[in-house]
Amino acid sequence: VQLQASGGGLVQPGGSLRLSCAASGFTLAYYEIVWFRQAPGKEREWVSCITMSRGLTRYTDSVKGRFTISRDNSKNTAYLQMNSLKPEDTAVYYCAAGISCDQMVNGRVSYWGQGTQVTVSS
Repeated sequence: VQLQASGGGLVQPGGSLRLSCAASGFTLAYYEIVWFRQAPGKEREWVSCITMSRGLTRYTDSVKGRFTISRDNSKNTAYLQMNSLKPEDTAVYYCAAGISCDQMVNGRVSYWGQGTQVTVSS
């Protein structure tokens, strides 16, 4: 049972990346999904969430209009499309699955993915 995050890398400011979060051993469709990130020397922060049934989405203010969270239940995978990347987006990004976005933002996560490094630099 695991979540596998991938897709990070080095990108120039203004560039794009798409992160993937693939579940194995359980059905991701039964869970809400949150992407978190943690920059060096900073606390972990939630970035975006998507609900289970209706696919409703929320974003932290700093990424609104630039990031898009989505899910493909047929592939047991969630995604985070990141456009117009800025140096301040540099962080390790983690995906998480749980009963509700609100609970996960407050630390109640059922499954954590390993992090994937995103570096935005020229």
